[in-house]
Amino acid sequence: MNIVLHQPEIPGNTGNIGRTCVATGTSLHLIEPLGFRLDEKSLKRAGMDYWPLLDVHRYVNYKDFLSRNPDAKIWMATTKARRIYTEVSYGPDDFIMFGRESAGIPEEILVEHEECCIRIPMLPAIRSLNLSNSAAIVLYEALRQNSFGELQREGRLHRLNWSRQDL
Repeated sequence: MNIVLHQPEIPGNTGNIGRTCVATGTSLHLIEPLGFRLDEKSLKRAGMDYWPLLDVHRYVNYKDFLSRNPDAKIWMATTKARRIYTEVSYGPDDFIMFGRESAGIPEEILVEHEECCIRIPMLPAIRSLNLSNSAAIVLYEALRQNSFGELQREGRLHRLNWSRQDL
């Protein structure tokens, strides 16, 4: 799987998403400009200790991203979509794109790819969910649809065969 962040602004969100990507074997794609430097303290606190393990790719802009991933199947998460994220079928190599925290994916990109737009249902009084939460929600649905790939399927307590007395 692949997570794409289009011009992310908040380092903590990107750090959290990076940590989720490492935990799931997902590649992270960052489309510039970024609203931060990748070595900021807040990014480190959110998961920079995992950063060396992350398969991360940087692009100077959206056009660069498309040229380097010409056959990518891209799902675009937006509050403006008609389809709910659970109503589509994700392939194991699909890309799930999220936009800037303040503005989302640019409207001109969404209009060109309306059939690939997905949304997370929420109450109308809420503008949007936190970016890192949204990425985790959609990513885990995509992973579930693909039988979780290589992820461990048993909890650690179960594998260790602990009894209630051990807790």
